Amino acid sequence: MSNLDQSSNSKGGLRVGVQRFGRFLSGMVMPNMGAFIAWGLITAMFIPTGWFPNGTLAQLVDPMIKYLLPLLIGYTGGTMVHGQRGGVVGAIMTIGVIVGSDIPMFLGAMIAGPLAAWIIKKFDKSIEGKVKAGFEMLVNNFSAGIIGGILGIIALLGIGPAVEAISKVLSAGVQGLMNLGLLPLVNLIIEPGKVLFLNNAINHGILTPIATDQARELGQSVLYMLESNPGPGLGILLAYCFFGRGMAKSSAPGAVIIHFFGGIHEIYFPYILMRPILILAAIAGGVAGTLTFMLTGAGLVSAPSPGSIIAYFLLTPKGGYLPMLAGVLVAAVVSFLIAAVLLKTGKQKDEDLESASSRMKDMKSQGTVPNAGITANHREADRAADTTPSTVKTDVKKIVFSCDAGMGSSAMGASILRKKMKAEGIDVTVTNTAISDIPPDADVVITQQILTDRARSVAPNAEHISIDNFLKSPEYDALVERLK
Repeated sequence: MSNLDQSSNSKGGLRVGVQRFGRFLSGMVMPNMGAFIAWGLITAMFIPTGWFPNGTLAQLVDPMIKYLLPLLIGYTGGTMVHGQRGGVVGAIMTIGVIVGSDIPMFLGAMIAGPLAAWIIKKFDKSIEGKVKAGFEMLVNNFSAGIIGGILGIIALLGIGPAVEAISKVLSAGVQGLMNLGLLPLVNLIIEPGKVLFLNNAINHGILTPIATDQARELGQSVLYMLESNPGPGLGILLAYCFFGRGMAKSSAPGAVIIHFFGGIHEIYFPYILMRPILILAAIAGGVAGTLTFMLTGAGLVSAPSPGSIIAYFLLTPKGGYLPMLAGVLVAAVVSFLIAAVLLKTGKQKDEDLESASSRMKDMKSQGTVPNAGITANHREADRAADTTPSTVKTDVKKIVFSCDAGMGSSAMGASILRKKMKAEGIDVTVTNTAISDIPPDADVVITQQILTDRARSVAPNAEHISIDNFLKSPEYDALVERLK
């Protein structure tokens, strides 16, 4: 048994580590998505093949992608490691990477920003308490300037050319897959990765930098659509609308709206985790959608964030609406048909989202799907484990919903609970953040179960409540009753 526990802990630690690294990558891009979208819209409208060609306004395109976007990424990565001071030094090193290369340096910025911040952080720690009174500002300013300048030169002469070579290899690999017609096979990795809450890391940490470079050359890129395609999730949710049972069926219509129009893809992940075999439907839908995008020449001008059909319409280039809609529709139809067959012919129990919650917890702790004969008492014991008496807060002033990016599903959950609290006259602050940004004064932290381990590592003193569905969860009502 001890060997099994050690193996489970190892798997859990690896999963949490991968999620944390993925969150770090996407965390450098996500806060700057407004700048990416601005660049995409300006490109779509004012380049020679755009909606309103304008040579003067099109001059914004090149400086934004070469300088503005990489510098924002480098600065953001630096602040994540060492605050504003790390951000400044990270930006200095990033400009060296930019000047030392002829291509947009998104990957270089993701390396240079955090690396420079880590170096200045180590320096600050080494001189802590050793600077004479009155000389702090002098030392701080000149140390940042000197170290930043040295790192900028190193980046210019070494890191920039090296990252450019790596970027060209990655781009050539992607282009090779496209030339061979094998790009749809990437969805074999993307769809399972999404359900493990690596969606933001895959999309904004890996695909967006490569896609942006491609869009700069071609005016659009299909890579923006690989992870963000709302079709596969739509098909699975529609299958639950017709063939699901219990709470899953009743909540699916609302989830369809939030997923397809709101762009919050996390909403359909628990529906797959209830019936893990449905990942086949997601994969098939993703492959079919990407194949259709390729065959029809579809593409977007910038990264859609969130992955809503509305964002797709706004970022589709002139003349590209039919290919875009075809890929989304084909993905939805394929995933719906396969999910419908699996739900209809599979051995269904009257399983709802709450029982799926305990299934996820068992899979995390055991590394396997739990026995179908698990009793209700076991489920209640598992649920109670998340809020043991030693961690339950009696004086609650701030409740924080947290998800991977802090913008989608957590915002939705916070809004729902906030309305419930207001209706009962409970004066409690309810907000939402990314897991890495959970404030230290949070009394209660609410996350999806697969992310709770990461949340506990950030806020160990808070009460942690694990849920499975931000849209509808019995934990909301239980918390409201407790605080009344």
